[in-house]
Amino acid sequence: MTDFQRPDGRAPNEMRTVAFTPDFAPHAPGSLLCAFGDTRVICAATLEKKIPPWMRQQGISGGWMSAEYSMLPYSTHDRKQRDINRGKLDGRTVEIQRLIGRSLRAVLDLQKLPGHTLWVDCDVLQADGGTRTAAITGAYLAARVAIEKALLEGKISENPFRDSLAAISAGIYQGKPVLDLNYLEDKEASVDANIVMTGNGSFVEVQSSGEEATFSPQELQSLLALAGEGIAFLKTAQETFLSDHLPQPDPDSLLSRTSPLD
Repeated sequence: MTDFQRPDGRAPNEMRTVAFTPDFAPHAPGSLLCAFGDTRVICAATLEKKIPPWMRQQGISGGWMSAEYSMLPYSTHDRKQRDINRGKLDGRTVEIQRLIGRSLRAVLDLQKLPGHTLWVDCDVLQADGGTRTAAITGAYLAARVAIEKALLEGKISENPFRDSLAAISAGIYQGKPVLDLNYLEDKEASVDANIVMTGNGSFVEVQSSGEEATFSPQELQSLLALAGEGIAFLKTAQETFLSDHLPQPDPDSLLSRTSPLD
């Protein structure tokens, strides 16, 4: 019997290399390229002074947050047709962009975005498994940067974020629980799970299903435990990114508001 081995040689609880490249879309207030191994997603956030018509019609106070997700035609080995040319979004696209929106709204106080909509756009540049988890993890960072810029510019008065947010996949591959599945593992996994969590360790969403298989409560617990490790790792990586790349007040602007000493 051969020893268990993942396709890329990682340990069962080892993530792929995670990297955040800032300012990837210069015209967006907040943007980065989020990489989980060979999966790369462009995440950009924009705060728009506008709310959806249904909020105005129903007299709902505060603001809104919405997400869009797409896979660029060249993100996969075989060219993926653009949704606009198909005339509609495919079911997977709709599911994922709703997941991104739900996840971010779970850590936002929308009352602190009065009259504004926070848009997050996630475009998959290269897909190798885990595009939705990379999108959510990067979307949080892009949104944080955009919100910080809005605070500095006086567009909003309070930070609406209540907690951080990240997501990771886990699954049963060749009978073993593993973390952060790449495409080869995801394709062959008997159980696949995507877990979204806040920085304080609360679950936002757990998507788990057997692929022509079932899984036991013990296996589910093992996947959740692995996900907890992955989320803790991502939280630290996010904090490092934000400490280096959150916009700071202009010292000259602060100096101009300071009364000179007599």
